[in-house]
Amino acid sequence: MDRRQFLTLSPDRAVRNVTSFARTRTGLAPYTGAWGSLQQIHLLKRTLFGVSPDNINTFKNLSMQQAVDTLLTPQADPTPPVNNYGVDDTGVAPGATWVRAAMGDEMLERKRIASYKAWWTGQMINQPTSIHEKMVLFWHNHFVTETSMVNDSRFVYQYNLTLRKHALGNFKALTKAITLDPAMLVYLNGYLNSKGAADENYARELHELFTVGKGPDSHYTEDDVRATARVLTGFRVDRTNIVSLFDTTQHDITNKQFSSFYSNKVISGKTGPDGATEVDDLLNIIFLQPEVAKFICRKLYRFFVYYDIDQATETNVIAPLADILRSSLYDIKVTLNALFTSEHFFDPANMACLIKSPADFCVGICREYGIPIPTDYTSQYKTWAFIHDRAAAMLQNFGDPPLVAGWEAYYQEPAFHELWINTDTLPKRNRLSDGLVSSGGVGGLRIDTLAFAARLPHPEDPVALISDSLDLLYRVGVSDTVKDFLKNTILLFGQSPNSNYYWTQAWNAYIANPGDATAKDNVQGRLQALYKYIMDLSEYQLS
Repeated sequence: MDRRQFLTLSPDRAVRNVTSFARTRTGLAPYTGAWGSLQQIHLLKRTLFGVSPDNINTFKNLSMQQAVDTLLTPQADPTPPVNNYGVDDTGVAPGATWVRAAMGDEMLERKRIASYKAWWTGQMINQPTSIHEKMVLFWHNHFVTETSMVNDSRFVYQYNLTLRKHALGNFKALTKAITLDPAMLVYLNGYLNSKGAADENYARELHELFTVGKGPDSHYTEDDVRATARVLTGFRVDRTNIVSLFDTTQHDITNKQFSSFYSNKVISGKTGPDGATEVDDLLNIIFLQPEVAKFICRKLYRFFVYYDIDQATETNVIAPLADILRSSLYDIKVTLNALFTSEHFFDPANMACLIKSPADFCVGICREYGIPIPTDYTSQYKTWAFIHDRAAAMLQNFGDPPLVAGWEAYYQEPAFHELWINTDTLPKRNRLSDGLVSSGGVGGLRIDTLAFAARLPHPEDPVALISDSLDLLYRVGVSDTVKDFLKNTILLFGQSPNSNYYWTQAWNAYIANPGDATAKDNVQGRLQALYKYIMDLSEYQLS
């Protein structure tokens, strides 16, 4: 198989045996090849958290462009998080939202932030057939804030709404919105930035992590950082109205000189309320620099395609994709459409080459199996929190990346996504999947293997059942030996290899009389063993 990398993972150790293949030289030319289940599932796996049989049924009759258009459809803001934690000294009743309430004490803020994290996890689990929710996570990893440092649940929620509003919109507009977002102003000390003591914290990250990056052709200077900090003086946060505001008395009204990297531009200092418009002047200067588009396109590529960007990829994909981003005036949707309809995206070398992030693993397992979630809000938040906490234990704590640079697996060379798997996290993944597929479930959640199999085209046929399950749950083919083991040893309980009717009879007996406990247990036990085995193999870790 023409793949970038082969991974060997075992429960007691995580070993990465890297085999190099000839790198693809495909580019952004429109994809004109086959459009079947292989390509559809690849597109859905990369843009959604997990792919269910229902997702396949929704997309199977769509053309490639129709599928991409559906995925790139923005979604409305969800219902806000509610009080699932009980006593609230600010007067928020159980079941009511706290997002516009007065700020609480330290203990209450911790409870609300836990409510927020559970709620956000629930939005991922309930993701419709749109990339919107995955883009919220992408931008969270790009414009990082940490709830533990912001420590104001209302600001944290507003930050999430800012990401949602612009997730499939304009990157330049998103950058401005984040620059003035209350959570970001607190997180990187922007609310302390004053004319007498310019704070360079956000200014530095704006260049280094948010726009032009640290690539070989990015040559912003320390003077650029200092000038940026002076532009951004005077912005403050209003904890009563939960907004940012501009204090004209704390704004540096002198001129700000930028380096040759930014064409020696000068921002003329402005007085009064006009001082706030210097932010627009600043972003106009930064976004004229071609490195902005290249930097964000590399991040999109690593998130949705593959982590290694060689010279061929830089030339054939990143550079033309950056041109599209710039010519569209930084339209994210237009740029993603070009990527997701390209020959490069559907190149076999770019399939099954990413290790699932904890979000893709934990949220994805809920979505692909259609695990039922309780409908009452207290139980609902409890189960959402359980999934959040499992992902956090696997190194992806939604709301609290470890550093302002985000999660290391998205940027740390040379390992990148391999960092998700180690001797601690791999057993945790296995324990979660094992627990979910067991009869008792775990954390109030359980995979209904009978319901999952019933949604496949031919669950009564053991060969088709295994093939359809592997097509959906794996992104890499397995040997006939593995398939024979799954059928003969697990589904047929060691019957003759030609005794397919043994499973067919068992399944049909259950369907004919689902209230028959013996018939149900007979089929369910084998399906649980089947899917446990499938999820314990290393192939299940690939996307």
